[in-house]
Amino acid sequence: MIRVEAFGATALLITLAEQPDDRLPLRIARLAERLRAELGVALADCVPGWTTLLLHYDLLRIDLPQLQLRVRAALADWPDDFLADRAGRLHEIAVWYAGEDLAEVARLCGLTSAQVVDLHAGRDYCVGAIGFSPGFAYLGELDERLALPRRATPRTHVPAGSLAIAERQTAVYPQASPGGWHLLGRTAQRLFDPGQQPPCPLAVGDRVRFVPLDKAAYRAAGGEP
Repeated sequence: MIRVEAFGATALLITLAEQPDDRLPLRIARLAERLRAELGVALADCVPGWTTLLLHYDLLRIDLPQLQLRVRAALADWPDDFLADRAGRLHEIAVWYAGEDLAEVARLCGLTSAQVVDLHAGRDYCVGAIGFSPGFAYLGELDERLALPRRATPRTHVPAGSLAIAERQTAVYPQASPGGWHLLGRTAQRLFDPGQQPPCPLAVGDRVRFVPLDKAAYRAAGGEP
């Protein structure tokens, strides 16, 4: 059941489903586009999640009852107008699978390192949300044979470009930062650049495919050791 609830003084939380599915992120992204277009400057920010859409609004331009009416009007035909029969953009990210945790992930999952790579690179992932740090895209769903809880002890420094997994999700760290996910490899591709427009090439509802490459190709692409 869809829920529309006040979330603090100037935000509205729309819960669109109890569980995510493959098509939901793109449908939520389409709904966000529509609300941005209809509400204009009254909408300060729009934050899609796996099953939710959080709206931050300008209280000087629209009040909560008015916003709720506008949102419910948009939701009235959401199941029909936002079926998202086309997939999001497909991005290929080249990865050197030589992460610090690759061997340990293989051991914990009862697999070889080669099997871990094959399973991880063997499917496309959907961008379900972007957060934690600029450009950090949460991608799902990971093959259940690779599902592991986060590391018991997070690292204080994870290099930019690190490919990681946790639970049923995978992600690339766009910047160096602390992190508690298991590191499988590295990419030389930049996934957040404030000098570009848009700064993040990935958007909610897009798809990501990881393409294995060897160390020489990784270094030739500009990858750091």
